[in-house]
Amino acid sequence: MAIFGFGRKDDAGGSATGSPERGGLLDRLRAGLAKTAQVLATDVRDLFKRDGRLVDEAFLEELRGALVRTDMGPSAADAIVADVRERLRSRVVDPKVVLDSIRSKLLERLEATAGGLAAAASGPTVILVTGVNGSGKTTSIAKLASRFTKDGRRVVLGAGDTFRAAAVEQLTAWAERLGAELVRGEAGSDPASVAHRAVARAVEGGFDVCIIDTAGRLQTQANLMQELAKIRRVIAKQVPDAPHEVLLVIDATAGQNALSQAQGFKEAAGCTGIVLSKLDGSARGGVIVPVTEQFGVPVKFVGLGESAEDLEPFDPERFVAALLEGALAA
Repeated sequence: MAIFGFGRKDDAGGSATGSPERGGLLDRLRAGLAKTAQVLATDVRDLFKRDGRLVDEAFLEELRGALVRTDMGPSAADAIVADVRERLRSRVVDPKVVLDSIRSKLLERLEATAGGLAAAASGPTVILVTGVNGSGKTTSIAKLASRFTKDGRRVVLGAGDTFRAAAVEQLTAWAERLGAELVRGEAGSDPASVAHRAVARAVEGGFDVCIIDTAGRLQTQANLMQELAKIRRVIAKQVPDAPHEVLLVIDATAGQNALSQAQGFKEAAGCTGIVLSKLDGSARGGVIVPVTEQFGVPVKFVGLGESAEDLEPFDPERFVAALLEGALAA
């Protein structure tokens, strides 16, 4: 299976397919992670009220608390603390030494699941998008479609969230704005039928990509889980290796609640990747770490704003750099 690329990268880390006036990816990540980084920076200042500090058990416990407050989860926090204990115990250290350990352990966890967006070897690439209501699912679909259309790919959108009229109308408006084709059904109609017609249109019309929206009710509802499984079966009957990606959209502000969302949807839809939306302004960006390590599902995109261009492929190195930069400056 092929992997999608999105244009060449410019020197600032942005995509050449995006608007030239927009800043590089690292600058946008800095802005998106500002609140999360500030939480960590404040705690680092509290840990190091002097130039150096002895690494003892009291220090390690405070460090663990600081890490957990970024929502990176107890497992990652424990691994980082264990590393600091093993290498630095009974030494007097400055913040940079400890932050270097945090950086290396975070990258180790995040890079293990890093990967691009899968593409069909031939025919249309079919992408199923899931997530709870309010997660930013429909907007994320529009942003993803925008990336494809700017790369010259023809896109069909399937408005499969037929139980929520606002979602269909929102996707209709985005399709018109982006020049993408839209397949929709009547309010309350069978979402699997919409998915079937959207994929059929993509195949018959020689489109490059078909992105299908799904209902976003709570992941604990058994009927929703059955519905997602049905949509997968309908898609696979037309394109045997589809869907090529099943993306779960998670609201970054949900913090640890994102874990239960990921579990429910991963089991029902076989999620292959995560879109972390609303990263701009969230104090809980560290939730990327437990989501990726608990489920082995990579974060493939991060949403950094409200416009169509504000969706970027996830880069672990830039993410960790943006997260720790404020603490290094503390």
